[in-house]
This record gives sequence, structure tokens and C-alpha cells, in this order.
Amino acid sequence: MAAVSIRNVKKHFGTTPVIHGVDIEIADGEFTVLVGPSGCGKSTLLRMIAGLEEISAGDIAIGGRVVNDVPPKERDIAMVFQNYALYPHMKVRDNMAFSMLLAKRPKAEIEARVMKAAGILGLDQLLDRYPRQLSGGQRQRVAMGRCIVRDPQVFLFDEPLSNLDAKLRVAMRTELKELHQRLKTTSIYVTHDQIEAMTMADQIVVMRDGIVEQRGRPLELYDHPENIFVAGFIGSPAMNFLPGTLKLGAGAAHVALAEGVTVPAPPKARGENGQKVIYGVRPEHLTMANGTGLPATVVVVEPTGADTQVFARVGGVEITAVFRERHAFHAGETISLAPDAGRSHLFDAESGKTLMEG
Repeated sequence: MAAVSIRNVKKHFGTTPVIHGVDIEIADGEFTVLVGPSGCGKSTLLRMIAGLEEISAGDIAIGGRVVNDVPPKERDIAMVFQNYALYPHMKVRDNMAFSMLLAKRPKAEIEARVMKAAGILGLDQLLDRYPRQLSGGQRQRVAMGRCIVRDPQVFLFDEPLSNLDAKLRVAMRTELKELHQRLKTTSIYVTHDQIEAMTMADQIVVMRDGIVEQRGRPLELYDHPENIFVAGFIGSPAMNFLPGTLKLGAGAAHVALAEGVTVPAPPKARGENGQKVIYGVRPEHLTMANGTGLPATVVVVEPTGADTQVFARVGGVEITAVFRERHAFHAGETISLAPDAGRSHLFDAESGKTLMEG
């Protein structure tokens, strides 16, 4: 195991910059998830850690050793790819043992490591099958087993669950987290799925356009987003954003929204009187009110069984509300929604940065 340090790392393809001075510290044994939309640079950064892409500037250190010019095979890392990358003509046993065979390790050691990894991943009964005889989830386990037998300092995962169906993805998320808890190997995981990031990570790094927007523990990003992008990216369904104007008077501060609607400003918000702001509230932090909340026109109701999602419009802005209880709303109906002021957010309309203290 080893800590990973990414220090002012930059990358450009020709004259086009794609990574703009990224700094990330990953502690020994930590599970860090790089998350962001397609094209944000997260996979490129992972490939630079692996040595599959050259670094244009900055340093990457693994276990205290700068590895900028170290070949991939000498970095003591193991990578799990999106497409599994198994050898179709080899049985599971041979796929898992292949890297150790290349390293000319003793047969007894290879067999012991393969059997140990197979036991951890539940592959004991599949060792003599070929990849074509396995399900997608089983193939992904074999790909992970191939990494485990190497006992690397760092695991790198490049969207390993994206080819699996929804139910299997949930199951594999749990297996991956359990695996990390057992092995305690430093892991860096790339995904565009913020649910994967929230449920698996010790540390989340949110990226956009080659920069780090925010990094921290999952609930820290959920509760205290530093800007509108992070607020809208972390959380499902996404946070609602309502444009307005901050009003400071003799009484409590409030936000004036469209069509004469006002809401109390979040208690920890700061700003200037008349400042253009964006009021943010998560769907799960809206409750039904008796005519004193936001007047919302129902557009679509989606009952899921566990909860009810309501898509509505407030002053021409589309919002989402999530209720644990069941409601028989109808399209076109006007309902009143009360935001939880203590869990609401305020952002500067121009910069998108948070106006919340702490």
C-alpha cells in the first residue's frame, strides 16, 4: 500500500490543454473516486497515474517516489478496465496468473495467490472456465482477481461497472467496497456516476473541464458544496436552483424569487442587499405546506413505491420534489412546497460560488 500525490499536474494534447494544474493527495489505504461529466479529464488523469499517458507538467508520486519517468510495469499498480480486458483463449485460472507467469514467480506461489484471490471473490468453482462462459459480473471479478494476485501498492479502476446492468452494478458496488475494506489497498476509481461516488468513496474529487472543483468526504460535498456545479452534480435527483435577489432588512433576510414569491434566506447565508443570487434546495428537503410555501404547478408525478417524485414548475423554473409518503397529485394542479431553510443553499448568481458560511 502507498499514498499517491498529484502535484500541479497538467496535460495537453498538442496545443490543447485538458488538465489544468491538478493537486490531489490520496492517503495510504484510501478509496478515492474521481467523478465528473464525460470529457472532464478524469480518465486522462488516471492514465497518467498508470503511466499510460505522459505528464506535460507537474509530478505524480506513489509511495513517496516520483514516477513521472517510471514505466507502467515498474509502478507497482494494477488497473481494472471498463471492458475487463481478459484473454479469451485462457481459462480463468490462467488469466489471473498471467502477470505472475510473466514475472517468472514460483509455481507454488502463483497457485497460492490465485486460490486466495479466487476465495475472496467467490471464483473457486469458475477457475477452469473460459471468459465466454462467464456472466458480466463474473468477468469483472476475474479482472479484479488478476489485480489482487499481484498485491500492488495501488488499484486503479476505470469505470469498471459501466457495462453491467443496473441491478448487478448495485451488487458489484457493494462487493468492491467490501473488497477494499478487506484488502485496505489504496484505490483510485473513475466514474461519471455520482451514486457510485457517494456510496463507495472515502474521498470524492469532483472534476470539470480539467480542473478540480471540490474534493472531500461524500457527505461533506453533499452538505457543503462550494459552487453550483458541485451542488448540482452531487445528489440524486439533482438540487433545484431558483434565481432571485437577496433582501436584507430590519427583519430576517429573505430571497425574492420570480412573480413576487419570497423564501427565507438560509440562516448561514451571507451577501449584500440586492445581490443577484441562486437559491438552492434539494428535492428531498421540500415538504408539503398549507399555502405558505412555493406555489408549484405539477407537471409529472412518478411513484416509485418507496417514494414519490414530483416534477413541477415554480415561476417558470422546473423543480423536483421527493416525498416519502404517497400523494395523488394530478398534472396542472397547484401545490404548495416548503423548503427546509436550514438545509437550503445560496450561491452568487455571477460567480456560482457559495454564499454559505462554514
